[in-house]
Amino acid sequence: MATDAHETVADLLHRDGQRYTTARRGLVGMLLGLTRPATIAELGALDPGQSQSSLYRNLAVLERCGAVHRLSSVDGVARFELSEDLSHHHHHLVCERCGRLEDVTLPVAVEATLHRVTAGLGDEHGYEVHRHALELVGVCGGCRADGSAD
Repeated sequence: MATDAHETVADLLHRDGQRYTTARRGLVGMLLGLTRPATIAELGALDPGQSQSSLYRNLAVLERCGAVHRLSSVDGVARFELSEDLSHHHHHLVCERCGRLEDVTLPVAVEATLHRVTAGLGDEHGYEVHRHALELVGVCGGCRADGSAD
Protein backbone atom coordinates (compact mmCIF):
# COMPACT_ATOMS: atom_id res chain seq x y z
CA MET A 1 0.00 0.00 0.00
CA ALA A 2 2.84 2.41 0.82
CA THR A 3 4.20 2.19 -2.73
CA ASP A 4 0.74 2.86 -4.16
CA ALA A 5 0.30 5.82 -1.80
CA HIS A 6 3.64 7.31 -2.84
CA GLU A 7 2.76 6.87 -6.52
CA THR A 8 -0.63 8.52 -5.95
CA VAL A 9 0.94 11.45 -4.10
CA ALA A 10 3.55 11.88 -6.83
CA ASP A 11 0.73 12.02 -9.40
CA LEU A 12 -1.33 14.49 -7.33
CA LEU A 13 1.69 16.76 -6.92
CA HIS A 14 2.57 16.52 -10.61
CA ARG A 15 -0.97 17.57 -11.55
CA ASP A 16 -0.54 20.56 -9.21
CA GLY A 17 2.77 21.50 -10.83
CA GLN A 18 4.79 20.40 -7.79
CA ARG A 19 7.63 17.92 -7.31
CA TYR A 20 7.64 14.97 -4.94
CA THR A 21 10.74 16.03 -3.02
CA THR A 22 12.62 13.91 -0.51
CA ALA A 23 11.15 15.96 2.35
CA ARG A 24 7.58 15.49 1.07
CA ARG A 25 8.19 11.76 0.55
CA GLY A 26 9.46 11.51 4.13
CA LEU A 27 6.45 13.40 5.44
CA VAL A 28 4.03 11.11 3.58
CA GLY A 29 5.97 8.13 4.92
CA MET A 30 5.57 9.43 8.48
CA LEU A 31 1.83 9.96 7.99
CA LEU A 32 1.50 6.45 6.54
CA GLY A 33 3.06 5.06 9.71
CA LEU A 34 0.74 6.85 12.13
CA THR A 35 -2.53 5.55 13.52
CA ARG A 36 -3.99 8.98 14.25
CA PRO A 37 -3.76 12.56 13.01
CA ALA A 38 -0.58 14.34 14.09
CA THR A 39 0.32 17.91 15.04
CA ILE A 40 3.27 19.81 13.56
CA ALA A 41 5.11 19.29 16.85
CA GLU A 42 4.55 15.51 16.71
CA LEU A 43 5.71 15.36 13.10
CA GLY A 44 8.75 17.47 13.97
CA ALA A 45 9.66 15.07 16.78
CA LEU A 46 9.55 12.18 14.30
CA ASP A 47 11.89 14.01 11.91
CA PRO A 48 14.03 16.52 13.82
CA GLY A 49 15.96 17.24 10.60
CA GLN A 50 12.99 19.13 9.12
CA SER A 51 12.35 22.62 10.36
CA GLN A 52 8.89 23.60 11.50
CA SER A 53 8.60 26.06 8.61
CA SER A 54 9.45 23.29 6.10
CA LEU A 55 6.84 21.04 7.64
CA TYR A 56 4.22 23.79 7.36
CA ARG A 57 5.16 24.55 3.73
CA ASN A 58 5.19 20.90 2.68
CA LEU A 59 1.92 20.13 4.47
CA ALA A 60 0.30 23.13 2.76
CA VAL A 61 1.41 21.85 -0.65
CA LEU A 62 0.26 18.30 0.15
CA GLU A 63 -3.05 19.62 1.44
CA ARG A 64 -3.61 21.77 -1.65
CA CYS A 65 -3.08 18.81 -4.00
CA GLY A 66 -5.45 16.62 -1.97
CA ALA A 67 -2.94 14.21 -0.42
CA VAL A 68 -3.26 15.51 3.15
CA HIS A 69 -6.29 16.50 5.19
CA ARG A 70 -6.11 19.13 7.96
CA LEU A 71 -8.29 18.60 11.02
CA SER A 72 -9.07 21.23 13.63
CA SER A 73 -9.66 20.00 17.12
CA VAL A 74 -11.29 21.54 20.17
CA ASP A 75 -7.90 22.82 21.37
CA GLY A 76 -7.41 24.88 18.18
CA VAL A 77 -4.30 22.94 17.16
CA ALA A 78 -4.27 21.66 13.58
CA ARG A 79 -3.66 17.97 13.06
CA PHE A 80 -2.81 16.30 9.77
CA GLU A 81 -3.50 12.94 8.20
CA LEU A 82 -3.44 11.43 4.73
CA SER A 83 -6.62 11.89 2.75
CA GLU A 84 -8.99 8.94 2.74
CA ASP A 85 -8.05 8.23 -0.89
CA LEU A 86 -4.59 7.32 0.43
CA SER A 87 -5.60 5.59 3.63
CA HIS A 88 -9.08 4.32 4.47
CA HIS A 89 -12.49 5.65 5.41
CA HIS A 90 -12.64 6.30 9.14
CA HIS A 91 -14.02 8.61 11.79
CA HIS A 92 -12.51 10.29 14.85
CA LEU A 93 -12.66 10.20 18.62
CA VAL A 94 -11.92 13.71 19.94
CA CYS A 95 -10.85 14.54 23.48
CA GLU A 96 -12.58 17.72 24.57
CA ARG A 97 -9.87 18.36 27.18
CA CYS A 98 -6.54 17.93 25.39
CA GLY A 99 -7.68 17.90 21.75
CA ARG A 100 -6.28 14.45 20.98
CA LEU A 101 -7.81 12.90 17.85
CA GLU A 102 -7.88 9.17 17.22
CA ASP A 103 -8.97 7.28 14.13
CA VAL A 104 -11.78 4.77 14.54
CA THR A 105 -13.34 2.46 11.99
CA LEU A 106 -16.98 1.51 12.38
CA PRO A 107 -18.28 -2.01 11.77
CA VAL A 108 -19.39 -2.51 8.16
CA ALA A 109 -23.09 -2.78 9.09
CA VAL A 110 -22.97 0.47 11.09
CA GLU A 111 -21.11 2.24 8.28
CA ALA A 112 -23.73 1.07 5.76
CA THR A 113 -26.53 2.36 8.00
CA LEU A 114 -24.75 5.68 8.47
CA HIS A 115 -24.31 5.97 4.70
CA ARG A 116 -28.03 5.35 4.11
CA VAL A 117 -29.03 7.85 6.81
CA THR A 118 -26.72 10.60 5.55
CA ALA A 119 -27.83 10.05 1.94
CA GLY A 120 -31.47 10.24 3.09
CA LEU A 121 -30.84 13.45 5.01
CA GLY A 122 -29.13 14.91 1.97
CA ASP A 123 -32.10 13.98 -0.22
CA GLU A 124 -34.53 15.57 2.26
CA HIS A 125 -32.65 18.85 2.01
CA GLY A 126 -31.86 18.77 -1.70
CA TYR A 127 -28.21 17.76 -1.32
CA GLU A 128 -26.21 15.08 -3.05
CA VAL A 129 -24.03 13.68 -0.25
CA HIS A 130 -20.57 12.58 -1.43
CA ARG A 131 -19.00 11.60 1.88
CA HIS A 132 -19.52 11.83 5.62
CA ALA A 133 -17.41 12.24 8.73
CA LEU A 134 -18.33 11.41 12.29
CA GLU A 135 -16.64 12.83 15.37
CA LEU A 136 -17.26 11.31 18.77
CA VAL A 137 -16.37 13.88 21.42
CA GLY A 138 -15.51 12.92 24.98
CA VAL A 139 -12.53 12.63 27.31
CA CYS A 140 -9.54 10.42 26.47
CA GLY A 141 -8.05 7.89 28.88
CA GLY A 142 -5.01 10.07 29.59
CA CYS A 143 -7.13 13.04 30.68
CA ARG A 144 -9.44 10.79 32.70
CA ALA A 145 -6.44 9.23 34.47
CA ASP A 146 -4.85 12.55 35.42
CA GLY A 147 -8.11 14.03 36.64
CA SER A 148 -8.45 16.61 33.83
CA ALA A 149 -12.02 15.44 33.18
CA ASP A 150 -13.35 16.99 36.38
